[in-house]
Amino acid sequence: MILGHESAGVIASVGSAVRHLKVGDRVAVEPGASCRVCELCKSGQYELCPYMAFAATPPYDGTLQRYYKVPADLAYALPEGLTLEEGAMMEPLSVAVHSVYKLGSLRACESVIVFGCGPVGLLCMAVAKASGASRIIGVDIVSSRLDFAKQYAATDIFLPPTRKEGETNLEYSQRSGKELKQKLNISDRGKDAIDLVVDASGAEVSIQTALYAIKTGGRIIQVGFGKPDVTIDIGMLMTKEVKYQGSFRYGPGDYPLAISLVAQGRVDLKPLITHRFTFENAKVAFEATKTGKSEDGKGVIKAIISGPDTSVDDL
Repeated sequence: MILGHESAGVIASVGSAVRHLKVGDRVAVEPGASCRVCELCKSGQYELCPYMAFAATPPYDGTLQRYYKVPADLAYALPEGLTLEEGAMMEPLSVAVHSVYKLGSLRACESVIVFGCGPVGLLCMAVAKASGASRIIGVDIVSSRLDFAKQYAATDIFLPPTRKEGETNLEYSQRSGKELKQKLNISDRGKDAIDLVVDASGAEVSIQTALYAIKTGGRIIQVGFGKPDVTIDIGMLMTKEVKYQGSFRYGPGDYPLAISLVAQGRVDLKPLITHRFTFENAKVAFEATKTGKSEDGKGVIKAIISGPDTSVDDL
């Protein structure tokens, strides 16, 4: 099984009916081809297509190879000034666009909390900032990631408290949510309330804490994957009339918007790229990503693997 789905490349050949691309064009690649004819595809939710052929998802090979065949409409020409590295980063940025902008419907001057300061969480903060959010709070259990989030896009950060012995997840989450609101002056209603929470961690305690932190009538978007059996306070969900929605990959218009945000300078992807590896060292890159740091001890946020015919400097 060949890995890889966050990709950009150079067009090597095009089909006879392709008019918008030519050999030599640099493109960002959307790595999932839907069937295009099922009910979900025709309704504009092709990310939910049951026949999706997605790169590096069995039985389909991924993009980490010399040539990769893709439908022409899933290859997006990169504007002048954008690098292939930025092109590859359009995939996780599109995940953030889908969750924050499309499903989360974040409006200017609204407040947002993002649980999880990994790549997707950081990009959710970046999209929130580009959308004009008045307050962006990053939450994580790793202090170094919180520091990065504060420098990158967050206006505030929160490190959850240490867990007490014998404390259940719900008890801990309730205490953590209370401390979060007290420390950052968050209320259930009004101008100090949180309009949108995005959970990019998938952790049960983050999902639980989100319900305590969100305002009455607020919105929660679940973009992080975690264990399938999660306990939540259903009473809190009901009495606050919270809108809780899952977010899966990206759909129509998300890639073009992601590219536009970067081309306009509203989202800066470069700070997230902390490591670069040659094609021959792909295995080392995956190991560094898995462990969260490279051999020199530097923490990994995003690692880029160059193509087989390019050097790291060409990107």
